[in-house]
Amino acid sequence: MALSPSWDAWLSENLLRGVPGEALARALVAGGVAPEEARAEVARAGRHPAVEAGGPYGARAAEVVALLDARASLHGQSRRGVERRRGVSAEEFQARYYRAHRPVVLEDFLEGWPLLERWRPEALARDYGDVEVEVMAGREARADHDMSPDACRTVMRLADFLHRLEHGGPTNDLYLTARNFALERPELRGLLEDLRPAPGFVYPKRQHGGIKLWVGPAGTRTALHHDVDSVLFCQVHGRKRFWLVPSFETPRLYNREHVWSAVDAAAPDLERFPDFATAHVHEVVVGPGEMLFIPVGWWHQVYALDVSVSLTFQSLDVPGGNARWHTFG
Repeated sequence: MALSPSWDAWLSENLLRGVPGEALARALVAGGVAPEEARAEVARAGRHPAVEAGGPYGARAAEVVALLDARASLHGQSRRGVERRRGVSAEEFQARYYRAHRPVVLEDFLEGWPLLERWRPEALARDYGDVEVEVMAGREARADHDMSPDACRTVMRLADFLHRLEHGGPTNDLYLTARNFALERPELRGLLEDLRPAPGFVYPKRQHGGIKLWVGPAGTRTALHHDVDSVLFCQVHGRKRFWLVPSFETPRLYNREHVWSAVDAAAPDLERFPDFATAHVHEVVVGPGEMLFIPVGWWHQVYALDVSVSLTFQSLDVPGGNARWHTFG
């Protein structure tokens, strides 16, 4: 029985990572492959020209990985989790968190912003219910909905969408995401009047695409990934749980497609992804009025605990502009 493409890719990747063939064969057996066939598949993959040619490059990459491992070890020794703070000035935020590449939850970030009341689902339905919005639907039927979202796009009245969120129960099937560009619609631009200036955090002049809206039911899930610049994730209504992994642990994240990881941080399969066992995973819940700062490159997986309205800023008011990670995926 030939291996599936995903198992085949997993096998080649782990051979290039230097994982012993015996361990890979055991994982294949655990996945339902006969022992003799598993050993044969490991040997076959090891003879593949791409795997053989990748050996020297793997040795060079190992030096970089060793450096990152040292950084990860220092992070572990610090025993430092994600801080929760109030009253943080812009100057302290930039010095202690943005430039230091450290996440933080600012519990009072949205204090006094009108959106805390005006963006509640019932208020959105009352004030903007007739507006037609694009949403992502049918996500549960597609394992690749995060990476290939176009097939999930559909249009409905905002009031109908919000009614389904409130009465449909927990689901990952329906979600208004950043890719739906709701705040770019002229009919919803009035929502931006409910924001308040945050000098030193958010760039004072609104930039195209720099502010994004997320609305969904309890149960929405975003797979483990990283952003290419730092993000201020603001929770307006409901709660979301985050799993965060430092950027310098990327070699342990099985990053196969652009910014996405193959690992489920909430329930990792350590037979398939053994390196993830040593990654430092920080878990935090973000509630209404709070902002989570996610530094560029920090991996995060998200799960909505309630019907949720969220806002993200990527146009940060920092000297030199928001630093970017130029990926090659």
